[in-house]
Amino acid sequence: MAKKIILFVCTGNTCRSPMAEALFRQEWQQRTASAQLEPASAGLAALAGEEASAHARTVLEEAGIEAADHRSTMLDEELARSAFLILVMTRQHRRQLLQRFPELAEKVFLLNELAGLAETPEVADPYGGTLEDYRRTFGEIRRAVTGLAAHLERSISDDKNSIGQ
Repeated sequence: MAKKIILFVCTGNTCRSPMAEALFRQEWQQRTASAQLEPASAGLAALAGEEASAHARTVLEEAGIEAADHRSTMLDEELARSAFLILVMTRQHRRQLLQRFPELAEKVFLLNELAGLAETPEVADPYGGTLEDYRRTFGEIRRAVTGLAAHLERSISDDKNSIGQ
């Protein structure tokens, strides 16, 4: 079975989306789901090749997740089209992505909404903030990723054709 790419998208691909990618990888590996899902991340305004921010690396390492190898990636057409599911952090990210790729609307969702956290649909941007700001965002992303993984497991076990249902 070919792996399906779950793509996490934020602005610069140095804070939120790398944390989401790493957390999803860890969460999915701990589950017994049969689907081969491969997390990836990109930014809508990324400078290619940048490391994850120092605070993002710190909070990931505090959770036992290695992040030293992450390098930022600019979202391009090939990556966007190859993704099975695209999860963005904010409504603005969704608008920007759909302006560039309107035909992908059926596979673009806010991470928190798809994870069942509709009361806080957007993931706060910790960029330029303190380590504590990053810890708060990390906790928010962890909750979302746990909800997302549970949603994907249910969708796969129910054999649904559309992941957003």
